[in-house]
Amino acid sequence: MNLSKSLFLLLTVLFFACADDPQPKPKGFLALEYPEPEYSRVNFGCPFSFEKNDLATLAPARVNIPCWLNLEYELMNGSIYLTYQPVNNNLDSLLRDAQKLPLQHTIKADAIEGDIYTNDIRNTYGMFYEVSGNAASQAQFYLTDSTNHFLTGSVYFDSLPNYDSIVPAAAYLKKDIRYLMESLEWK
Repeated sequence: MNLSKSLFLLLTVLFFACADDPQPKPKGFLALEYPEPEYSRVNFGCPFSFEKNDLATLAPARVNIPCWLNLEYELMNGSIYLTYQPVNNNLDSLLRDAQKLPLQHTIKADAIEGDIYTNDIRNTYGMFYEVSGNAASQAQFYLTDSTNHFLTGSVYFDSLPNYDSIVPAAAYLKKDIRYLMESLEWK
């Protein structure tokens, strides 16, 4: 009997010893996919117009200032906030303020890259800032014609910044910002 218990114990150990060593599973990432954008021009009584993604809803900003608008992306729980100001001998001040805004995110940002934007045909000049990391805003821009108009925009999500989770949505909105910049026309 003692031999049978020993044999049973030996076979049990051999059976479990032949199994593969447990391996940690690789991290999984969200595979979020959004619809291909379709754009249409919007005119809303402001001194500029642009083409917006049909996925976004155009809404007035939460403050009651003319031509401050939000492009709200319900599917992504995010928005592009647009603020317009006329240029009245204050271009230097507007530029300085617009260039300071991305720098407010340096505490949490891993990197901030700025790209100069120039469109001589539409008389539109500006900068596009791409922010990576757990910053509150993932992209910002400003556009001006240098004499009459100044427009700024920022991307924000209605959630705590977690860069790994919002990368697909942020990339989608950055493309929309670039399209907005390219389609903007001053009136």
